[in-house]
Amino acid sequence: MYRVLRQGFEDAKITQALDMLLVDRKNEFRELYGVLLKTPKSASPLPDFEYFILNFCLEVNEAFQTWSGQKSLSITSPQKALTILRQLSRDKTTMNQLAHLLNISYTLAEEFKEIYRRLK
Repeated sequence: MYRVLRQGFEDAKITQALDMLLVDRKNEFRELYGVLLKTPKSASPLPDFEYFILNFCLEVNEAFQTWSGQKSLSITSPQKALTILRQLSRDKTTMNQLAHLLNISYTLAEEFKEIYRRLK
């Protein structure tokens, strides 16, 4: 099983928060899956792809905190930012399409963190 690799997160709460998030945001996860993990139409989805997408969204959220000055720059920040932009912009023709995917990623991460925080 793919795990969310973040300090301070418990596996049981991660699974519960992700399940709750998927109730309302399954389409957004699928949209990001289609962009990040392109597979042939006939191929079945990767098992536990939701965890991979969640990890990516948390990376986008962390990158935004760095870009906005909320978090200090780390040694890998520039590479992370370029990797995120490159992954999302593949086959896109406008900045609006890229911004849409960044907004989805950021929103999913924020909603996940809020759900996780409320679980006690």
